Amino acid sequence: MMDTATLPTTREEDWRYSDAEFLRQADIAVINHWREITVPAGETVRDVQHYRAADNPEGVIDRVRVLVGAGGRFESFAVLAGNHYGRVEVEVTLEENAHFEFGGVTLGGGDSVQEFVTRTRHAHPAATSNQVVRAVQWGKSVGNFLGRIEVARDAQKTDAGQNFRAILLEKGAAANTKPELEIFADDVLCAHGAAIGQLDEQASYYMAARGIPPHIARKLLIQAFIGDAFAELPDAAQREAMLDHALNQLETGAW
Repeated sequence: MMDTATLPTTREEDWRYSDAEFLRQADIAVINHWREITVPAGETVRDVQHYRAADNPEGVIDRVRVLVGAGGRFESFAVLAGNHYGRVEVEVTLEENAHFEFGGVTLGGGDSVQEFVTRTRHAHPAATSNQVVRAVQWGKSVGNFLGRIEVARDAQKTDAGQNFRAILLEKGAAANTKPELEIFADDVLCAHGAAIGQLDEQASYYMAARGIPPHIARKLLIQAFIGDAFAELPDAAQREAMLDHALNQLETGAW
């Protein structure tokens, strides 16, 4: 665990892909600050965040610690785009029959680094969690997802999943993922998947053949790609706002 009197470095496993220069100059009070959220039993709390470059162009760190009561539901959706360095870290502890839903998107160009780090503790039986992260990177930017799922010995009937996919729009961009499963129960469903590639050229040719300009075709393909992260966001207005924020960053970026 990180000593609260010192700044983290990339030698620490949870910060291994972070921006080392940003960490060296960071405010330790900001680094060590956690937002605390408690979801009462049987209730739903939704946390929707747009991290805007205009507010924090150099970097943003948001660390959230959540306790979800029995039968409760915590939903977290976030877009990290435009900041030189962005990190969203979510630690969730789930009681019986609780659910955690997470959807995140990173978009970046230049030499920016954006990352999601999650730790999901299935501490009691029959809790569920679902995490979907999409990364779109160009220039020499990096998109990261580190997701750890812990299933306690008594947490039978756990159902947990993670899915990470990245599109690298230019040579030199990168994406990293590090899924971890620590399971002590035997009656569980836990899965993770990851894929990193380029924009679907066949789909681009198909759209070009039907008269769709290349820049519009790219936008539509990326919109469909990142839309997966917000599929479980029930509020249509919030869902559209998240997509618009992400796509605006793509349009104003260098790519």
